[in-house]
Amino acid sequence: MQLERLLQSQGFGSRKTCRALIECGAVSVGGVVCDAPKQEFAPHGLAFAVDGQPWRYREKVYLLLHKPAGYECSASPQHHQSVLALLPAPLVARGVQPAGRLDQDTTGLLLLSDDGPFLHALMSPRRHVPKRYLATTKHPVTEAMLVALRDGVLLHDETQPVRAIDAQIEGPHQLWLTIDQGKYHQVKRMVAAVGNRVEQLHRERLGGLALGTLAPGAWRYLEEDDLAAIPYPVPQN
Repeated sequence: MQLERLLQSQGFGSRKTCRALIECGAVSVGGVVCDAPKQEFAPHGLAFAVDGQPWRYREKVYLLLHKPAGYECSASPQHHQSVLALLPAPLVARGVQPAGRLDQDTTGLLLLSDDGPFLHALMSPRRHVPKRYLATTKHPVTEAMLVALRDGVLLHDETQPVRAIDAQIEGPHQLWLTIDQGKYHQVKRMVAAVGNRVEQLHRERLGGLALGTLAPGAWRYLEEDDLAAIPYPVPQN
């Protein structure tokens, strides 16, 4: 692949913009400055740098973000900044989008990608991808509430009860809740249905993938072993 086309595919601008970056000496490949826009490279796994910032060619990108409170999971936010503002410009330019949405006041694990089928599969209710949340509640958590959540509760405007895969007490005002559906405000509505109220909500796990020690607002690439923990077949970069 020509270097200018390679940069364009990675979100560094139009071919004209990428050509200018190369010609001014801003691009290096394998640690060597390359000022020839038409020079050919095998793209798979290629290491390069733009303005000294290292990158690796990825046909598709898969990202894990620790979403902080006060950000909207939308490219066109209404009242707060978009979570895309937390990512480098080239990743945004290549069209990464969140896999589903967390409310602006909900924190924790959020996946993003520019792989449309991957996003669709994770958001599809038919795949039943389990998601684990830590909910902080207004009132004390009781064993009766947990039993009701596991047995199933009927949400407003729903005709069938929804059940938690698991519900466990973490503290007097905290519970772990695992669900495999994606209904609107589902965790908050389920907790309300058993007579309590969610004050804070944090997503810790999706499928077999955990947030880990990633700091709020930080992100990282998902590599092969990470993707293997998600119940969806993803091609290797």
